[in-house]
Amino acid sequence: MDEAAKEQLTAEFRAYLDAADSADGDEFGPVDEDAVAPDLFTLLSELAALKNEVKLESRQVKTALDQFRDLFDTLRDGHTRLAEEQQQRARHEQATTQQAQKALLLELLDLRDRVQAGHDQCLRFRPGWLGRRRAREFVASMAEGMAMNLRRLDETLARRGVKPLPVLEQSFDPHTMHAAELGDDTSRAEGIVLAELRRGFLLQGQLLRTAEVVVNRPGRDEHRPAQASVQPPTGI
Repeated sequence: MDEAAKEQLTAEFRAYLDAADSADGDEFGPVDEDAVAPDLFTLLSELAALKNEVKLESRQVKTALDQFRDLFDTLRDGHTRLAEEQQQRARHEQATTQQAQKALLLELLDLRDRVQAGHDQCLRFRPGWLGRRRAREFVASMAEGMAMNLRRLDETLARRGVKPLPVLEQSFDPHTMHAAELGDDTSRAEGIVLAELRRGFLLQGQLLRTAEVVVNRPGRDEHRPAQASVQPPTGI
C-alpha cells in the first residue's frame, strides 16, 4: 500500500472517531451544571414515606387474608352442618322405614297366629258318626291348605330376617318372654318354659315380639288355682 492510501485511510478513521465522540456526548443530553444532589433530610423523608406505604399495603394484605380465612371457616362450618343434617335425615328416614316394616311384620305375625290357630283346630277336630267320612276329608283338606299358607308365611318372614324365638325347655327370660301361665312339673327345674302359648320372633337378631309361655313353678302356693295343661302349638 502506498503512502497516499495510508494517509487517506488514517484521515477517514480519525473522522469516524470524531463523529463517534460527538454522538456519545449528545446521547445523555446537555449536562445541567446547576443541578444539586438531594440532601439527607429529603432522602430520609422519602424513605419514611415509602416505609409507611409498605406498612399500609401489608396491613391491607393481612386484612384480605383474614377475610379469606373467615370466609373459609364459614364455608367449612356450613359444610359440616350440612353433612350432619344429611346424616340426621338419613337416620330419621331409616328409623321411619324400620318402624313401618316392623308394623307390617307384626300384622303378618298376627295373621300367622290366626292361621296357626285354625290349623291346630283342624288337627284337633273329631267328627261325629253322621257324615264322618266327608267331614274328615273336608277338615283334612282345610288343614293341608292352612299348613301350606303357614309355610309360605314363614318363608316370607324368613326372607325379611324374621325368625322364631326358641323358648321351649329354656330358662325364663323376662326380656323376651311373658309368663302367661304357671306350670307344676316336679321333674323339671323351676323357671323352665313348659309350653308356648304364642310364639315370639326375632328381627335381624333383635326382639320383634315377645313370646307368651308357661313357666314351671313346682310346689307353688296351694291357694293359687291350678293352671290347665297346655299343649304346645303345632305347625312349622
